[in-house]
Amino acid sequence: MTAHWKTSRRTLLLGAALAALIPGFAWARRSFTAAKAARPFPLSRVRLLPSPFLTAIEANRAYLHRLEPDRLLHNFRTSAGLEPKGEVYGGWESDTIAGHTLGHYLSALSLMHAQTGDEECRRRVGYIIDELIEVQKAHGDGYVAGFTRKRGDIVEDGKLLFPELMRGDIRSSGFDLNGCWVPFYNWHKLYAGLFDAQTLCGNEKAIGLATDLGRYIDGVFAALDDDQVQTVLDCEHGGINESFAELYARTGDQRWLRLAERLRHRKILDPLSQGKDVLPWIHANTQIPKLIGLARLHELTGDPSDAAAARFFWETVTGDYSYVIGGNADREYFPEPRTVSKHITEQTCESCNTYNMLKLTRHLFSWAPDAGLFDFYERAHINHMLAHQDPATGGFAYMVPLMSGSHRSFSSDFDDFWCCVGTGMETHSKHGESIYWKAGNRLIVNLFVPSRLDWKEQGATVAMETAYPFGEAVTLTLEELASPSAFAIALRIPAWCEGATVAVNGEAQPARAEGGYAVVRRRWEKGDRLSLTLPMKLRTEATVDDPSTIALLHGPVVLAADMGPADKPFEGSAPALVAANVLEGFAPLAVAVKRFRTVGIARPADLAFVPFYAQRDRRTAVYFRKFTEAEWDVEQAAYAAEQARLKDLEARSVDVMHLGEMQPERDHQLTSKNSYPVTYRGRHGRDARAEGYFQ
Repeated sequence: MTAHWKTSRRTLLLGAALAALIPGFAWARRSFTAAKAARPFPLSRVRLLPSPFLTAIEANRAYLHRLEPDRLLHNFRTSAGLEPKGEVYGGWESDTIAGHTLGHYLSALSLMHAQTGDEECRRRVGYIIDELIEVQKAHGDGYVAGFTRKRGDIVEDGKLLFPELMRGDIRSSGFDLNGCWVPFYNWHKLYAGLFDAQTLCGNEKAIGLATDLGRYIDGVFAALDDDQVQTVLDCEHGGINESFAELYARTGDQRWLRLAERLRHRKILDPLSQGKDVLPWIHANTQIPKLIGLARLHELTGDPSDAAAARFFWETVTGDYSYVIGGNADREYFPEPRTVSKHITEQTCESCNTYNMLKLTRHLFSWAPDAGLFDFYERAHINHMLAHQDPATGGFAYMVPLMSGSHRSFSSDFDDFWCCVGTGMETHSKHGESIYWKAGNRLIVNLFVPSRLDWKEQGATVAMETAYPFGEAVTLTLEELASPSAFAIALRIPAWCEGATVAVNGEAQPARAEGGYAVVRRRWEKGDRLSLTLPMKLRTEATVDDPSTIALLHGPVVLAADMGPADKPFEGSAPALVAANVLEGFAPLAVAVKRFRTVGIARPADLAFVPFYAQRDRRTAVYFRKFTEAEWDVEQAAYAAEQARLKDLEARSVDVMHLGEMQPERDHQLTSKNSYPVTYRGRHGRDARAEGYFQ
C-alpha cells in the first residue's frame, strides 16, 4: 500500500521501528485503549511561535484587514432595497454566486480573533452581523442573501427563484438552480460564518439571525415533496445539512434536526453509507461537505450509518483518489478510482477539497483517536495548505498543479474571490486548531508546530519548540504547572519515521505505543522537558496505481524539482529518473532545508529538488516515471516515433485552430458567450457553461 496515512501501513512501520528503539515500547492496538473520544483544545488557547505557519497567519491577517466589509455587503443591501455603502468587488463577487465570500470572511475574522486575539477582526464581525440584521429586517421575512440570478442577459435578485421552487418549477443542474449559481452552497457558507461568530467572538445576535433565516429556508422546503427536495439537492448545496444540524445543536429545536435529516442527498449518501464507491466522474468538492454534515448528524443522533458513510468516504478518497500532497481530484472531478498516475495535470488538487477533507478528518479523529488520520492531516497541512497561499501577497491558489512544468496561479486582492479564496482565508486563520487534543486528562500532540498551549484544566502552560518539518527534534516544556500531577502525554509518531526516540529531561524514557502514539505517563513537574526525535530520510512514494510513477519525500515534506521561473514558459518534456535504485542517485546539498540534487540519473539533465510547498514562483515537477536503462531505451524509441507522427500530421494539415489562445481565436473570428479559455494536460482549450457557446 502506498498511502502512508493508511492504518495497515503505519502498523507495519511503527510495530517494527518503535518496538526496537523506544525502551519499554509495547505495541497495543490501532486506537487508544484509554480513551474513546478526543477533543481539540480551543483555538484561543493556542498561540503560534515563529514558523512558516505563523508567517501564513500574519500574511492572511493583513489580507483580512485590506478587505472592506461594506463591499462584501453590497449585494445583501441592494437585495433588501437598501443603499449600498461600498462598490461590489470583482470576480465571483460580481457573478451570481455573490455573497459566498462574506460567509467565509465572517469565519476567517472569527478564527483570526481566536488564533491571535486581533480585536479589529472581532469588531468587524460585530459590524457585519449588525448590517445583516438590518438587511433581514428590511426583507421582513427572515431572508438574507447576496446571490443573484440570470434570466438570459438579465441579472436580478436571487430571492426571485424561491417562489418558483415552491410552485414546483425546479430547474436544477450541477451548479445552477433556476439561473442562480449554487444558492444553498452560498447559505452554507453564511451559516458557518454566523456559527463561528457566536463560538469564537461571543456574538449571540448571530444565532437569532441564523434562526430567522432558517425559518425562511424551511418554508421553501416545506412546500416541496421529497422527490422535489432531491431535485433541488442535485445542485451543489455545500453542507446545508450540516448547517441545520448545527442550528439544532445550538438551539435544541427539533425543527432544525428534521430539516437537516431531510436535506440528505440520497443519490450520493445512501450508497456511501452501504460502502459503495459512487465517486467516479462526479464533482469532488460538492460531495465532501455533505459527508461533514453526516458526521455532525452522527454526533447529534448516534446514527451508525451516518458514521459509516463518513468513514468509508474518507478511506476511499485518501486511499484511491489522493495525490502525494494530500489533495485530490483532476479538473475538480474524481476520475476512476486508483488512476492517479493517469491524472497528473495542471488542474489537480482543488484547494477547497483539502480544506474540507481536513475538517472531515477532525470529526473522525474525535470519535476514535488514530494516528493514521493525522498522518494524512499532516501530509495535506504541510504540502497542500502551505502551498496554496503566497505569503508575499496573501493570495491563494485555486488549483495546486502537479504536472511537470506547471506552476501555481494566485488570486489578486479584489478581483477573483473564487471558492478557494474563501476557504483560503479560513485555512490561514487557524493553523493552531489541530496541534493539541485532549482525552480525559491525556494531552495528545498531533502536529509539530512551534506553539504555546494554555491548558487551564491542569493549570499548565506547554511550549513546543521545533524546527519541524525541517528539524528532527521536538521539545515540549511545561513552563507552568499549578502543582505536580500525574497524566499522560501522547506524541504522534509519523508512519514514515523509523527509529523515533523519547526522553524526559534528557534521559531516555520508556513509552507505550497506542494507535501510532508514544505515550509517556508520569508525575510531571513544572519545568519538565519531554523530547521527541523523529529521524528523517529521503524516500520515494509511488502512485496507488503505478509503481513506476513516483514522488520524492524527506520526512513529511514532498520535494519537487525546480523547472524554472513561473513567468517563463516550459517547453520541454517531463523529466524521468533512470536508475536501478533511484535513491542512490541523489546527493544532499543542504539537508537542513531539504535541498537535494540528482547525480546522473535524471533525463534529460540533472535536477535540483526543494520542498514543493515553498516553490510558489517556480515551475515544478513532482511525479517522475522511473526506468532502468533498458526500459529507457525502449521509451526513447517510442517518444521519437510519436514526434515523427506529429510532424507528419502537421505537414498534412491545411489549418489548425488553437482554442483558448488569444491570437488564433482572433484570426478565426471566434465569438462566445459564458465561455472561458482553459488549459488541460498542457493543451489549450475552451469551455462553455450556463447556456453559453463558442463558435
